[in-house]
Amino acid sequence: MTEDKQPHRSRFHKAKDDAQFAKQATTTPQTASAAYKLAFQDKEFLLREDLRPVRFQLELLKPELLLDEAKIESMLVIYGSARIPEPAVADALEAAATDDASRNIARRLKAKAKYYEEARALARIASQVPCDENGCRHFVVCSGGGPSIMEAANRGAADEGKESVGLNIVLPHEQAPNRFVTPDLSFQFHYFALRKMHFLLRARAVCVFPGGFGTFDEMFELLTLIQTGKIKPIPIVLFGEEFWRRVVNFDALVEEGVVSARDLDLFKFVETADEAWKIIQDFYAAIEPD
Repeated sequence: MTEDKQPHRSRFHKAKDDAQFAKQATTTPQTASAAYKLAFQDKEFLLREDLRPVRFQLELLKPELLLDEAKIESMLVIYGSARIPEPAVADALEAAATDDASRNIARRLKAKAKYYEEARALARIASQVPCDENGCRHFVVCSGGGPSIMEAANRGAADEGKESVGLNIVLPHEQAPNRFVTPDLSFQFHYFALRKMHFLLRARAVCVFPGGFGTFDEMFELLTLIQTGKIKPIPIVLFGEEFWRRVVNFDALVEEGVVSARDLDLFKFVETADEAWKIIQDFYAAIEPD
């Protein structure tokens, strides 16, 4: 049966066909007006404040559909700083410091450079997970698409010749995707809320490396979602116990009565990729026995 005669096919032209027909319209005062443009081709219309709900929907749908088409069933999400250098450049950062304050910061960043290699190693491990019987992929590495720890995550997947996801955000200063993100899985967001949603829609485990406000935002939102029962528990692994205990007094939160002692069981501290992967494996072995 030819495509024309298949009964389930729409009898209407596709949107892309009508878009092409519209380009061929005779130029008149009417057709030259912005009002005459097809709504989905009118950029100025789509960028109006009134169209925010539509833009929300588009940012939800575009990555969702493309990830579905790529048969990505679940992801290993890796959060972390955009400022921690890889070991190869850590010494140069310290050498470039011009005063005691910047030198001290450079030393601290250099001490955390080891986590670049751990993020890369973890991504290599996760990327070795085979497809399931339906050809769907699991534990596909996903990062924020930027530099440093995010780059290390995508780089580890590339080491194994596997695809990885990058979820970039438009910022006033340029943040281009790192060169290791798979081009067809490199997404850009206007809305932080939709980007954060896509981090978690397919997250099968989340690994959090030392980071700043953005890392804190993503981590604490995830902890809140699990704490309040909005999503089911997943493994949450924090790399660098010394860092996390220094910058967040988790025990004081319990002592102050603002979180419960059991809430601190929502995450585990690790130092290495192997430790993190074992925690993830043990978690799923406990709930998905052979």
